[in-house]
Amino acid sequence: MLLDQINSPEQLKRLPVEELPKLAEEIRTFLIESLSRTGGHLASNLGVVELTIALHYLFDSPKDKFLWDVGHQAYVHKILTGRRELFPTLRQYKGLCGFPKMRESVHDVWETGHSSTSLSGAMGMAKARDLLGENWKVIPVIGDGALTGGMALEALNHIGESNTDMIVVLNDNEMSISPNVGALHNHLGRLRTNPSYNKVKEEVQQLLHKIPTVGVPFARTIERIKDSLKYLLVSGVFFETLGFTYLGPVNGHDFEELLEVLRQASQTRGPVLVHVVTRKGYGYKPAENDSVVYHGVGTYKIESGAFQKKSGGAPAYPAVFGETLVKLAEKDDRIVAITPAMLTGSKLEKFQERFPDRCFDVGIAEQHAVTFAAGLATQGMKPVLAIYSTFLQRGYDQLVHDVCRQKLNVVFAVDRAGFVGEDGETHQGVYDISFMRNQPGMVIMMPKDENEFQHMLYTAVNHDDGPVAVRYTKGSGLGVPMDKEWRLLPIGKSETVRPGKDAAILAFGPMVSFAIEAAERLAEEGIDVRVVNARFAKPLDAELLDELAREKIPVVTVEEGCVTGGFGSAVLEYYADKRVHDLPVRLLGVPDYYVEHGSIAQQREETGLTPEGIRGAVLELLSKNVRKA
Repeated sequence: MLLDQINSPEQLKRLPVEELPKLAEEIRTFLIESLSRTGGHLASNLGVVELTIALHYLFDSPKDKFLWDVGHQAYVHKILTGRRELFPTLRQYKGLCGFPKMRESVHDVWETGHSSTSLSGAMGMAKARDLLGENWKVIPVIGDGALTGGMALEALNHIGESNTDMIVVLNDNEMSISPNVGALHNHLGRLRTNPSYNKVKEEVQQLLHKIPTVGVPFARTIERIKDSLKYLLVSGVFFETLGFTYLGPVNGHDFEELLEVLRQASQTRGPVLVHVVTRKGYGYKPAENDSVVYHGVGTYKIESGAFQKKSGGAPAYPAVFGETLVKLAEKDDRIVAITPAMLTGSKLEKFQERFPDRCFDVGIAEQHAVTFAAGLATQGMKPVLAIYSTFLQRGYDQLVHDVCRQKLNVVFAVDRAGFVGEDGETHQGVYDISFMRNQPGMVIMMPKDENEFQHMLYTAVNHDDGPVAVRYTKGSGLGVPMDKEWRLLPIGKSETVRPGKDAAILAFGPMVSFAIEAAERLAEEGIDVRVVNARFAKPLDAELLDELAREKIPVVTVEEGCVTGGFGSAVLEYYADKRVHDLPVRLLGVPDYYVEHGSIAQQREETGLTPEGIRGAVLELLSKNVRKA
């Protein structure tokens, strides 16, 4: 096998061009077989096999810098840079990361798990290169979806305006290829980048401008004709208007076309955009037929593509969200749903089918999504923005400036709150409590189970005094019975789920069930612990906190969020403001470092967010309290 001989880009370059299609076929087979056992991002990687091989074949990584936007399509890059043998550990605890990772390889020069960042990063690298007087290529690879992100458009404008040497590869996996249009574009691309053509064009323009009276108007007429033809024939006029040389579209699964256009790009000064058309899931029929379903997969059967899922069990929180929102919207026509390109992940398909005019997928545009929701709210609508915690970070200024400051009734359905597992540190939803809690008027809540979740959603859409964030994990509920009727939960009021006098565990969200288990273990040791379902990180239950302070009951707070600025910090701030100095308080949460990929259970174990971890924290707190007494 050719693949067995390739452990570095240098070894790849020794292959004859005629062998590259065979290598591509072997890599696809390897990906399909390997990911069937580990899961991972399948369709996106199958779509960029030829493109990745071509880039490494022509350019010199790591001297030349490849930046993979989003990064979930970098598996082929990892294979070609010596990490093929690590694929059995893909996305597993302490194993191969599913995204570019600098500590893994010198060939990973840009870490990313969010879209639309590569162009800005590439511009920074290119400018550093120029300031240092060095000579190497900067090649960001960005998808057509990521290109809609505002940050990417800002970077395009800057790159084009500064005329910086760079090769931007647009991986377009949405449009089909028209051979005639493709041939025309390739021809025009060769013409535009031909040094002789450019020299003749400049000489003709100079000559025309020297002809008195007739020359300048005639030159302007030629420019108008040229621009008209360009708009008529060249779909890349948008990029050329920004200052790019546009090459393509080129078939991203044809090595001859790919290598030719990339060579043209490498010989062209200034910014170049190479438009490469690929097909997600290419080479594996199940993934080709449904690239959305096969974007990120668990284990599956290669022959049929069928996923190997556990049957039965409690519903996942996103599914409960989708079902509940449909029912709520049936009773209130002011409810609208918004998602930034995560319709399927957020389980809004049924909502879209039932209320197509009230469901808005705005694409990869989180900032717009937040302010769009704000605009809807000003007119009395009830916008529900379904957004992953890690992606809400991207709309933070809009949350502050456009929603909270104006005290608008926007519901943030914060999906994937807490640990996310295999996607790792770029996707961990552990920071949103901290960055939302500091906003005046913001309400933040999280349910202990799926039944409470539906009541929280009902409470949120009926809250008329400012924004509400309802956080929920990606995992399954507890399998509890679901109430038939919704009820409003009193804002800022907790729920005591287990009485106790020796200590109190204030747990937030899914940590409640862990706290109950910890309390039961402690009871076997003769320690009577109260467990409180906090429900709200803001506002806090002041009545409860005052009661604990009066009774001098030591407190342990538990949250699947960062300790810094989180729910526990809010409790400490409350006691500090009330001048409570003699009450022991211990905070449990995510420590001050980025937790890497692995299973959610492993991430909780690492950070002490387990029943045993909570038990240990209570014992330690009580031990210290006894010594002080």
